[in-house]
Amino acid sequence: MSQTDTAPAAATAAAGADRSLTIRHLDKEYVRGKAVLRDINLTIDGRGLTAIIGPSGTGKSTLIRCINRLVEPSGGEIVFMGQDLAKLRGAALRAARRRIGMVFQEYNLVERLSVMENLLCGRLGYVPVWRAWLRRFPQADIDAAFALLDAVGLGDFATRRADALSGGQRQRVGIARALMQQPDLLLADEPTSSLDPKTSVEIMELMARLTGARDIPVVVNIHNVELARRFATRVIGMTGGRVVFDGPPAALEPRHLTEIYGGEDWL
Repeated sequence: MSQTDTAPAAATAAAGADRSLTIRHLDKEYVRGKAVLRDINLTIDGRGLTAIIGPSGTGKSTLIRCINRLVEPSGGEIVFMGQDLAKLRGAALRAARRRIGMVFQEYNLVERLSVMENLLCGRLGYVPVWRAWLRRFPQADIDAAFALLDAVGLGDFATRRADALSGGQRQRVGIARALMQQPDLLLADEPTSSLDPKTSVEIMELMARLTGARDIPVVVNIHNVELARRFATRVIGMTGGRVVFDGPPAALEPRHLTEIYGGEDWL
């Protein structure tokens, strides 16, 4: 294991913090009377990679986004590190979000900024506003950013503008930016859906390797069942806003996929 893979392996891991996530009776309605999530109950261990699979429109992205409150739940609890995230507001919510990294489907980079500047955006919750405004980040943050760029294979791209990168390179920057937060949980919302099959495997391998080295639990919403089987330690299958499968990848059988996705023709 290389030094760049373990360098920011974070104080929380050393402190032995419990990073399990417990979701109780979670509901979400965007339109009154039309539930997108229906009574979701899950406990996700504080290690490993959990994949959420299911057809489009079944609530996978909504579930991911409820966890870090990019989407407001309609009811229920989301307990992480001793706090119910669903009840937090203001400064308490901002502090909790610092501990939850996010990798987005469409990368969410600041296109006009350099790769290094995008990585340092992962430290915005930890530095005074004036430092961020003047781009005067602590040297420790800059050193960590260079180490992460090496770890994701972009060591020579620090000064390259984000809009000059390929899709796979952008997602590598997105992963590195999320890890710059030194998070206690990483969420990934369809991180491979915009990528070709080869790059999708590379991105999943990279995310699994870097989070595994740091002992950071990952929850990823993913369409590709084979990628879920290959990289996840646990698979959660959803359909119609409900959980209908929850188990190890080896237990995921054709009958489960038929229940999750409906019909048999697609198999």
